Amino acid sequence: MHLILAMMKHETNTFSPLRTDWARFEAWGAFTGDSARQAFEGTAMPLGAYIKLARERGASFAIPMAAEAMPSGPVERDAYERMANAICEEVAKGCDGVLLDLHGAMVTQDEEDGEGELLARIRKIAPDIPIAVTLDLHTNLTRRMVENCTALIGYKTYPHVDMYEVAEQIGRIVLDSMEGKCRPVMSWINLPLLSQTLKQGTDDEPMKSLIAMTREAEAQPGILAASVFGGFPMADIQEAGTSVIIVADGDREKADKVRDDIAKRTWAARETFIYQHEPLEQAVARAKTLTDGPVLLLDHADNTGSGGTQDVMTVIGEVIRQGLEDVAVAAVWDPEAVQQMAKAGVGSTVTLKLGGRTDMPSIGRTGEPLEITGKVRTVTDGEWIVRGPMYTGVTVKMGPTAVLDTGKVQIVIVSRHHEPWDTGVFRSVGIQPEHKRYLILKSRIHYRAGFAPLAKATITCDGHGVTTSDNSILEFKRVRRPIYPLDRLNEDTLLPPAAD
Repeated sequence: MHLILAMMKHETNTFSPLRTDWARFEAWGAFTGDSARQAFEGTAMPLGAYIKLARERGASFAIPMAAEAMPSGPVERDAYERMANAICEEVAKGCDGVLLDLHGAMVTQDEEDGEGELLARIRKIAPDIPIAVTLDLHTNLTRRMVENCTALIGYKTYPHVDMYEVAEQIGRIVLDSMEGKCRPVMSWINLPLLSQTLKQGTDDEPMKSLIAMTREAEAQPGILAASVFGGFPMADIQEAGTSVIIVADGDREKADKVRDDIAKRTWAARETFIYQHEPLEQAVARAKTLTDGPVLLLDHADNTGSGGTQDVMTVIGEVIRQGLEDVAVAAVWDPEAVQQMAKAGVGSTVTLKLGGRTDMPSIGRTGEPLEITGKVRTVTDGEWIVRGPMYTGVTVKMGPTAVLDTGKVQIVIVSRHHEPWDTGVFRSVGIQPEHKRYLILKSRIHYRAGFAPLAKATITCDGHGVTTSDNSILEFKRVRRPIYPLDRLNEDTLLPPAAD
């Protein structure tokens, strides 16, 4: 048996001004061949699971591409074709099966559905080839994705700490089908619900109950996999939305029933998928009354893990204005500031115009730097290995990194975008986050993987940025209409017919 294993991942924020060229993939990690095996074997990533399965079955395997970039704007043509062509060319050489680690919300300069396009190309080359697909919980599920694979599954956790487990599950299903042990059939639906990622945490309602339903479904005889996708609402595409897919062993009728049960519960909970705002000044003032730390302050509108520019200073500026003390920030993207600090040297006092390097035309804002004075506390190369439960074993490369200490606030400043989901973002530069009173994190939900065990309280801070949860400042042009909450669908709106 010969298998093709591959990773091609990007969560595309169509409102983001950040370029997604090949260099952005290289900055986070782009590997081929044996270098890909070395990078991912033994990690808690889907490719790690696929490699394990191949070895268990005594199969040979090739990894033509393993690439991922931090979320940003649409993927440029050259970058997409480089990845897709590498995978398709390897399939064309001949194989018995394909195991893919994709995202599910990739938008390119030419295609709204980057994953569906890749799968359709593979199917054209090898119409009968078995294909397993692992997708992110924020997938915008499309017909082309479903029709061009054998079986697919999504993560059941947000933050995503089960990537390895779900990849192993779907990989086994497809490999078993190749041996005649099962016959996967899929039933799916995409609801007209543009739920917000800030309300998709799987430790919170309504996702907590919906995920429980998928686990209960998988415990039933004949149900091989069940997934509910929260969707990614920052991708303004026709088929964006919340969806459900069931993989059954030959029993389509049973799959339909399970799908509809979960979809109806999802639709009934649509109001709870929408974030309720609080004025920033009020949120920071409330945080100031809390004396037991760490208190987490989430700068969620500038979450680089959803395509934020990571250089908006609104929340940091308000925290400084209100005089909060013993604060650490992760992280501000500002390569120029890092260079200035490195040139000045550790121990030097510098005055910087920090952040605000990026204009955000989609929300009508220009970059606004914050003038700030502090001491250069640390300068590093920004490399460290994740030890927490998400991306375990993966090497993070933040690029040249520095810490600016104002006396009250310590700010981690990076040269490459990186969402703070692991405490290594602080520890690697000499900050012990558990001893801080406040931690400002440019994150939405992934921070929980590393920081939830430390937190005494968590407050969402509604600043500015292209990952805002305020739909009123976003101009949706492509998404299907009507869709909730952009359109206030009547309470008696019936569950839409199945997408298939």
